[in-house]
Amino acid sequence: MPTIVHEFSWPDRLVVGTVGRPGERAFYLQARTKARFVTVALEKEQSALLAQKIDEMLDELKSTESNPFRIPDSTPIELVDNDPLDQPLDTQFRTGAIGLGWDPTTAEIVIEAYAMVEVDDVDGNELGSELIEVEPSEALLVRIPVGTARAFAKRTLEVVGAGRPSCPLCGYPMNPEGHVCPQPGAVDD
Repeated sequence: MPTIVHEFSWPDRLVVGTVGRPGERAFYLQARTKARFVTVALEKEQSALLAQKIDEMLDELKSTESNPFRIPDSTPIELVDNDPLDQPLDTQFRTGAIGLGWDPTTAEIVIEAYAMVEVDDVDGNELGSELIEVEPSEALLVRIPVGTARAFAKRTLEVVGAGRPSCPLCGYPMNPEGHVCPQPGAVDD
């Protein structure tokens, strides 16, 4: 079955937002053009890494002498978006893999989010060391100009950072009801 692709080129809005209290938040990536919008679930770490890599890509493009495009250093004020996620919040899929690229022919950042693929067994057999190729059922493909990309990265990093504060001793998130630092050298099972 072919992958269903939800494509947005220069969307009116592209944001990462959350639902829930710090420590219990669910993260969503949402693209909108006019009345059409798609929401996909993703992990906090995916959100942070996507924003960091977009900033790195833009900084690298800006420092490349042969790059003919104007790359903003910071978020253009007219592109700041602090509004909540659009409603209703109907999640299309949970994101597994994310791709990020640069299209020099259009001067656009390209973001690809693929639905998580779960494979338990093939033909009734347990999966061993064999590799199988599985197409995701859905994907979100978004093409955005560099200013929008810078604004997206900034907002995403702010959303990720708005969670629980980090412990100054161990660096792990602190819960409102208290926090106990793990013992040095302790390994999580």
